[in-house]
Amino acid sequence: MGKADREVMAAKIAAAEKKQRKEQFKQMKKKMKKERISFFADFKKFITRGNVLDMAVGVIVGGAFTAIVNSLSNNILKPFINYLLALILGKDALSEIYTFLGNPVLLADGTIDLANSIYIDWGAFINAIINFFLIAVVLFLIVRTINNLRRRLDAKELAAAEAKAKAEAEAKAAAEAEAAAIAAREQEIRDQFYANVARQTELLEKIANK
Repeated sequence: MGKADREVMAAKIAAAEKKQRKEQFKQMKKKMKKERISFFADFKKFITRGNVLDMAVGVIVGGAFTAIVNSLSNNILKPFINYLLALILGKDALSEIYTFLGNPVLLADGTIDLANSIYIDWGAFINAIINFFLIAVVLFLIVRTINNLRRRLDAKELAAAEAKAKAEAEAKAAAEAEAAAIAAREQEIRDQFYANVARQTELLEKIANK
């Protein structure tokens, strides 16, 4: 093999390797594009799933109900409770119901330094209990209302399904009765036809015998 042949062979090998590298790069690019499309498709499928949307709605509605419960507790129930506590304990607010463990630290003006005193905050505890029961009552009312609505809707759907099944059964029975009546009429016509044929045959036989 001469030098020219070797150069031609080398050029062909280089061209084949270049083509192979180009094809590999093309396949890799296509694979990456497919994976990218698959990623976005999976992400879209994830965010449009029913349970994810239900969870988002639940979080939003829960936040709104939390604001309602806090407003009900702070603006309606707490003033009433503070009034009862003032009558019973002589305290004018839930924030003033403390049990100090040891001697409280006093400030220069004679007030208690709560930041440096050790105490039990009964007011905060009572407030947490009030909020808990309010949230429990609100959730109970919501769940009960939804369950009642669901039972009513289920009852309506069941009644509609029963009415539809009854109408279909009546229509089927009417169709079967009509088909039976048509079949009986057709059988009657056939019997009359065969009876007429038999009488005519009998007459022809009598005529032929005469």
